[in-house]
Amino acid sequence: MAKSVNRSGDAAYVLHSHDWSESSLILELLTRDHGRVVAVAKGAKRPYSQLRPVLMPFQRLNVAFGAKRSEDAEVWLLRHAEWAGGEAWPGGVAFLPGFYLNELLIRLTARHDPHPALFDAYAQTLQAMREPALLQAALRAFELLLLRELGHLPDLSVETVTHHGVASERVYEIHPQLGILPGHEGDEDAGSSAIHGANLIQIEQALDSSIAPKHTVIPALMAACVPVLSELKSILRALIHYHLGSQTLRTRQLMMELQQS
Repeated sequence: MAKSVNRSGDAAYVLHSHDWSESSLILELLTRDHGRVVAVAKGAKRPYSQLRPVLMPFQRLNVAFGAKRSEDAEVWLLRHAEWAGGEAWPGGVAFLPGFYLNELLIRLTARHDPHPALFDAYAQTLQAMREPALLQAALRAFELLLLRELGHLPDLSVETVTHHGVASERVYEIHPQLGILPGHEGDEDAGSSAIHGANLIQIEQALDSSIAPKHTVIPALMAACVPVLSELKSILRALIHYHLGSQTLRTRQLMMELQQS
């Protein structure tokens, strides 16, 4: 049954926007309490609209929705949005990687499926990406937490099939379907997808919310990722590609083209 929906003070980020009419926008929003939401911002393109300078990617917002519609309506009406404070997004080398994070969230998360820990991790990752030297570690950390939050990343401290604990001195592979599998040192077929057990254990400890409080998850994950950034890039790319199916990431393709030009 339709009823009035009136929410205020929701923390949100703009993931994507496109024109809906001459004066309005359709927005993909990541909200902390309601997950990914599609909303229409009426009149947001008008020159004197209060929404126009606010609805920008990578800046935290406080938003309010409202309309006479059911809770599971596909599109919500954005009533209000205001900047929640913080530093302006620096852009530069972080610009395309930032849109890569946004595309991952749009492609992999379901609408109206809240993940507060993922929202907090996104905010922490944007903050870390302000430092160019931390960019790759921040990306790998977010990819790991995203896959874990969505149930796509197994316990990294345990062999998935045998349930044996991962040994620090051994090498392992992460398979999209079979999980953590023993590898072989120097195996050319494994290539850069092999990773030492000690690194897997360290990453798992950083992912474990009982060991790492929510406000430190991304920094702890980044520290665990630094020694194996090359290996993780290959492993996580394969996992993400598997869960995307036939979809391709436009931002990743664009970054590859820019590197080759």
